[in-house]
Amino acid sequence: MASSKDFMDFVYDQVASASDDITYRKMFGDYMLFCNQRPVLLICDDTVYVKQLPETLNLFNQYGIVPDSGIPFKGARTHYILDIENTELSIDMVRLLSQILPIPKKKKRKNAN
Repeated sequence: MASSKDFMDFVYDQVASASDDITYRKMFGDYMLFCNQRPVLLICDDTVYVKQLPETLNLFNQYGIVPDSGIPFKGARTHYILDIENTELSIDMVRLLSQILPIPKKKKRKNAN
């Protein structure tokens, strides 16, 4: 089941104050939220996922939260599940990830010849 546009709009509204550069794109029926051109939140089946990194676990711990884990789609690595209704944590998570994750490199297109 793909994520709904209404849920994606809710996620966006929750974290919009994290930066002046928050965008999202529909990808394979679900969404990726970007902050400062970095992919920070993965939204699949109306669930918000973040990468399992020492920094993200540390942030959950600072809030006294033991995060649940899940696999957003078949073949993906396990991610932490972010309670997007916890606005303060969600904004802090977006800010953290936008600082530590790299900007994805653009893939070169193959020639049609």
